[in-house]
Amino acid sequence: MELLRMTPGPTYVTEAVRMAMAKPLMNPDLEDNFFELYREIQEKLKVLFETRDEVLILNGEGIMGLEAACASLIEPGDKILCIDNGIFGHGFIDFVKLYGGEAVVFSSDYEKPVDVETLESFLKGQEGIKAATLVHCETPSGLLNDVEKICPLLKKYGILSIVDSVSALAGEPLKMDEWQMDVVLGATQKCISAPPGLTLVGVSRMAREAMERRKEPIRSFYLNLLIFNEYYEKKWFPYSQPVSDLYALNEALNALQEKGDHFLRHRVLGEAVRASLQASGLALFAREGFSNTVTTVRLPEGITFQSLQKEMVESHRILIGGAFDFLHNQVFRIGHMGENAREEKLYLTLKALDASLRTLGFHPEKNIHKEFLKML
Repeated sequence: MELLRMTPGPTYVTEAVRMAMAKPLMNPDLEDNFFELYREIQEKLKVLFETRDEVLILNGEGIMGLEAACASLIEPGDKILCIDNGIFGHGFIDFVKLYGGEAVVFSSDYEKPVDVETLESFLKGQEGIKAATLVHCETPSGLLNDVEKICPLLKKYGILSIVDSVSALAGEPLKMDEWQMDVVLGATQKCISAPPGLTLVGVSRMAREAMERRKEPIRSFYLNLLIFNEYYEKKWFPYSQPVSDLYALNEALNALQEKGDHFLRHRVLGEAVRASLQASGLALFAREGFSNTVTTVRLPEGITFQSLQKEMVESHRILIGGAFDFLHNQVFRIGHMGENAREEKLYLTLKALDASLRTLGFHPEKNIHKEFLKML
């Protein structure tokens, strides 16, 4: 029996996306058709990001975009606000220091979204901040921050925003231009449901101008977001393009545009998963501000993640996620993003979870999978 992988990415890809990778390769440096395809993919991404500005496609997994944004914007001595209410939000501090920035940390409750009023009070006491880093969906904790309010607030204080939306893009609404977002980072292997390997970076006009006004050169070639300047006009890429991955991304974007139900599907299924778990006596890690792409659940007393994972894989052939850092062996995670956000996959996962917990000595107050169907 094939393993059903219900982790928070990489997600399942459709057969059409998988077969797209088998198409004959073009030479990305010599064939005009490839430049047209690349430009076409960028236009589709602009629709997804809801922006008129450029969206870059980088050859590397999603975290590459986080570092590339910091490498391209941060100069030695720059004051950078790190909005920290989760593991990935805290991780930005290392990138800021790596590129010579001074990290100004706004620490917030890891179980709740950032409180916008408290953040504004903090900003009133600060001067000279160039940019701020923040996370849209904190994947380890299943938490969603209100970037619709946070980014305009930052812009009010003249601060550029660098937003990690890797686990939210295409699963949660995102309006880059309307919400005054400057650098928005996504990836292919989450809600878009393409193979891992590509980073997507929306860059606003203001962010690009800040990169171009630098006093010192960007301390990287591969992570320099300006090296793609005029690639289309010059018919030249700075490095060889991953042709097969781009074929797959194009096909996945076509499916998103054709179906157009991704936000509703993620919301309906995400709410049903959370409600069924809570109705059965399980506790979520976050207290509010839940993500519709991943749910993080506290392990019942006496059950380790290793024992739960082993039981689900060996008895039911279903793989769920754990967590790391301070959440290690404290929680388990179910990914309901992209092609994993399908009713039949989630029903099987919750049925296996119900049975596994009972085998391990925890008896849910209700049948989790049956509650899930009631919530739809």
